[in-house]
Parts: sequence; structure tokens; C-alpha cells
Amino acid sequence: MEIHPTAVVSPKAELAVGVRVGPYSIIGEKVQIGEMTEIGAHVVIEGPTVIGARNKIYHFSSIGTAPQDIGYKGEDTRLIIGDDNIIREYVTINRASTKEEWKTVIGNQNYIMAYAHIAHDCVLGDQVIMANVATLGGHITIGDGAVVGGLVAVHQFVRIGAYAFVGGKTALDRDVPPFMITAGHRAKLYGINRKGLVRRGFPKEKIDGLKKAYRIIWRENRRLEEGIEQVRREIEPFPELEILLGFLNGTKRGILR
Repeated sequence: MEIHPTAVVSPKAELAVGVRVGPYSIIGEKVQIGEMTEIGAHVVIEGPTVIGARNKIYHFSSIGTAPQDIGYKGEDTRLIIGDDNIIREYVTINRASTKEEWKTVIGNQNYIMAYAHIAHDCVLGDQVIMANVATLGGHITIGDGAVVGGLVAVHQFVRIGAYAFVGGKTALDRDVPPFMITAGHRAKLYGINRKGLVRRGFPKEKIDGLKKAYRIIWRENRRLEEGIEQVRREIEPFPELEILLGFLNGTKRGILR
């Protein structure tokens, strides 16, 4: 363990083997940091916060601070961060409010670029990329492998499905289906995230099946429920298709068209 002499680390914080804390960083009580995690200069980490192993948190980030929620009264809500994440400069990640499960959750192997904001009660899966200044309101869920472009603004309670791609400067007020491309000041769907799926190793037959489902549900001018029923009739089921259809059935804010 290596702590710079100018850093301030609470004696109640728990730092594992190999943790490095840079100059002028502040680690509060009720903070747990896993092995080989690196904390840059001028980072503030407040608790209750649990950070896993081999994360790298860059300079001036603010992690585990209280939620920006006028109803929050200092309760011991939590932030949980997994392993092997990269959190770049000036990123802000808030602990949860008391309105759901009392925890904000970041999975594993995510890449959070500079100035991004992750608000209270958000849940990110694994291998998510958030580009510079991407901003999440509270209670947002992002599935594995999704990419959120720079300057994107996401409304509270919106879901972004697995392996979706959200173009830069997009404003999202409804759910983004898995495996899809979304872009525009007021977001619209633009089809299957084909290049992204190829890069992730999805086989051609699955990509073609998802493309056919997209055409049936969104391009043939029918109600969502009717499109889902037709997809089930015409396309042999496979796991990714079930993920897509299950996501559509679980919407609360509505699905982008």
C-alpha cells in the first residue's frame, strides 16, 4: 500500500494490499478499496462506498458523494463499484437516495471518461463505455456492453439496453432497446448496432435475426405489442432475441420509435 504524504485517509477506511493513493486525495470513513486499485491526485471518496480490485480512478474525481436529491437527509446509502474499471478525470458518481434499494452500482471493466456524471440509484452493468460529459439522471439502468456518446443527457428512470449505442449529444427521455443505435437531439432509433455487435463477436445469424425483429417491430408501422407478437411467430427464438423482447415488455417510460 502506498499513500502520498499529502493525502488524507480516515483511520476507519479499509484499504487492501497494493492500493495507491495520490497527492491531496481524501478518503473518508466507511470506504473500502480493493487490492491494486489506484487513486490519482485530488480525488475525493466518501462513504459508505465499496470499490473493488484493480480500478484506476484519475485526478479530481468525486466518488461516493451524497445524492443530489432534496429529499436526502444523510442516510447511509451506498455506492458499490466492481473490478477493473477506469474512471477518468473529474468524473462524479453519487451514492443512492432512499427511494429504491439504497445503492448505486457500477459493474466491472467499465470505461467512464472525463467529466461524466452518474447520479444516485443508477445501475451500470459490465464493459459499459461512457464518453466525455455523458450525464445520467437518477435511477438509470445501463446494460452490459452499451456505449453512451459524449454530451449525452439521460432522463431519470430511462433504461439503456445491452450493447446499445447512443450517439453524441443525444437527449434520451425513453428507453433505448438492446442492440440498437440511437442518435439525435431528440433521440430516434436508426437500426441494429451492427458494427458494435460484429466487434463483440456476435455471429451473423444472430445479427440478422435482430435486424429482422427491428424491421417487424419498428419499420412496418404497427403497434409495439403487435410487432412483438409477429416476431414471436416469424423468428425462431434465440437468447439475444429474448433479451430484446423481454426489455420491450418491461418498459415504464416507453420505448424509442
